[in-house]
Amino acid sequence: MAHEHSNGHQHDHGHDHQHERGPVADASVRVARASDAPAVGLVQAVVFREAYAATLAPEVIATFEPRAFANAWRATLEGEQSRDGVLLVACAGEQVVGFAAVGASDDADAEPGTAELLVLGVHPDARRQGHGSRLLHAVVDTTRGRGRSELAAWVLASDDATRGFLTAAGMVADGAHRERVVSQDGATTGEIRLSAAVVDGEDGTPGQGGEDTEPV
Repeated sequence: MAHEHSNGHQHDHGHDHQHERGPVADASVRVARASDAPAVGLVQAVVFREAYAATLAPEVIATFEPRAFANAWRATLEGEQSRDGVLLVACAGEQVVGFAAVGASDDADAEPGTAELLVLGVHPDARRQGHGSRLLHAVVDTTRGRGRSELAAWVLASDDATRGFLTAAGMVADGAHRERVVSQDGATTGEIRLSAAVVDGEDGTPGQGGEDTEPV
């Protein structure tokens, strides 16, 4: 999912795994700190450039700079948290290699107990190592911990990789779609919404599958 709201979504494309990887550093997921902003900004810039390469003009892609994303995340992390927003980071050892943000859904048709996966991304060099699945598990745990029973996510209609990852994990298209403005000249791109119940013990709870098919 390659965007976030301010964002965006969500978003793993173009896997190249023809070679054997070496040992993977200790992997973990934790709540982000303000000091993580530069690393998150770097991952987001790489992920967004890849995810939107076929959708946006090159001059728009060029604006996806790590510093701008880092500044936005730093302001969020240092400011007062609102709308149940939580930023999570996936780490290989001490290195941040992925991130996900979850907050309350602001969709007009959303039930009061609905959370939204605002963005989820894993650096291309760190994919196929389970980071995306661990992030999604943490998102589900966070959603439950905030007393919410439903998780929704908007994904690019053209983003087969992210949609495949989330559907393998138990989310399904619920029929909602929208056009989102993605540039200053008014260009839009289509998105579809996926959703799933996250009640303890519920069949199809997100995070139960999709291992190592990381999204961007």
